[in-house]
Amino acid sequence: MPEGIAAQRERLIAGLISYGAGFTELGRRFAEALGVHTTDAFALLEISAAEVSGAPLSPALLGKRITLTSGAMTALLNRLERAGYLTRTREHTDRRVVTLRTSPAVVGLAQEFFGPLNTRQETILAEYSPELLRQFEDLVTRLRGTIDDQLAD
Repeated sequence: MPEGIAAQRERLIAGLISYGAGFTELGRRFAEALGVHTTDAFALLEISAAEVSGAPLSPALLGKRITLTSGAMTALLNRLERAGYLTRTREHTDRRVVTLRTSPAVVGLAQEFFGPLNTRQETILAEYSPELLRQFEDLVTRLRGTIDDQLAD
């Protein structure tokens, strides 16, 4: 591998790690604002993101995204449901399939908490062409794939 690529990879990965650390801290603060455990807040963020993308999560899929056992997932979902932050519905033709939905209350709190950040990030992203952003999305997806492959080995 040419030295230039290795150095570029190191800088890019360092930036992604730093971004991830910042996002983790924001998640911790969001959890604090909601009065829940950090894992619960990240679960809510995953559920909300899946809803926005049009592919709501089941408890099993959420468990894969945040790596919890089924017992721990049940406890987490029970806590969030009791707090009024999510609902479990049966929207699928197979009534055994549970769909997770965030409550309007948590959506509002998330918009209030993350809204200013989203606005600042969108301002930065608007400086780049849609094609360049698609290429960056592809790059990040492919880099993540290498991690997934390594974890599967």
